[in-house]
Amino acid sequence: MQATAVILNGPRQLGLDALSLNAPGANDVVVRVTHSGISTGTEKLLWTGEMPPFPGMGYPLVPGYEAAGEVVEAARGTGYKPGDRVFVPGANCFEGAFGLFGGAASMLVSDADRLTRIDPALGAEGALLALAATARHAMAGPGKAVPDLIVGHGVLGRLLARLTIAAGAPAPMVWEIDPARATGGEGYEVMHPDADTRRDYTSVYDASGSVKVIGDLIGRIVKGGEIVLAGFYSEPINFAFPPAFMKEARFRVAAEWQRDDLAATRALVECGALSLGNLITHRANAADATGAYETAFSDPDCLKMILEWKGHA
Repeated sequence: MQATAVILNGPRQLGLDALSLNAPGANDVVVRVTHSGISTGTEKLLWTGEMPPFPGMGYPLVPGYEAAGEVVEAARGTGYKPGDRVFVPGANCFEGAFGLFGGAASMLVSDADRLTRIDPALGAEGALLALAATARHAMAGPGKAVPDLIVGHGVLGRLLARLTIAAGAPAPMVWEIDPARATGGEGYEVMHPDADTRRDYTSVYDASGSVKVIGDLIGRIVKGGEIVLAGFYSEPINFAFPPAFMKEARFRVAAEWQRDDLAATRALVECGALSLGNLITHRANAADATGAYETAFSDPDCLKMILEWKGHA
């Protein structure tokens, strides 16, 4: 079995190629992908070559951890059948290429336990489930507080704000320095940080991935306030100790989503409490993957780029 896949042969060396897939095992499901998303966080670092050493890292690799498609083959006992619409968080199923994260391909072979059924009506938005689960993981669980300030109005920042409102908490403030991204707040305010005079935020979530903002955030929290690092940071994080000491600042790193985050997020979407609408701004046929990745990483108007795989074997 073969698939057409996005291949990164090295930094900025991206294109399409045919790859052989591993034969399905006893608990595997074969999925024909219809849509895959491009991450402007981790995938951009892979594309530029700035990704720090990471387990499974190496070239050539198939990127992508946001894929939605249709089951075409399922082993007995997996609980899936042909025609089921599913979300796939990537797959390591390729011969001759690393599957990090392995979702940007026309066909995937995945362990059934990694799949999640989704409503076919979601269409391309089904590929956004992992990013929504990432936002949920940052917020949910013992000892975690919802944000009253979110830094960055990209897709992750918007999902954090929407989840905060869905939880019944007060609408957070959102900072954004790019005028192209300062619009589109749904029930919350977006402003440039220079226009915000508040110094009493309790829980600040950084979704920008910028290390430069950390020092300013320390001065914006209350004594004992928390700063949550919800982005992905390729540079060392440094800050002046005295201001953090005076504030008794707390720092927390939000890691990747877990299975229960995905299930909880899907339930929120299905009941209408969380919308995935108005997040996809650009679409491209997978045949135009090279240009699509460049647009996703360089165009400030592009919140989320989706590759469409219809017609690709």
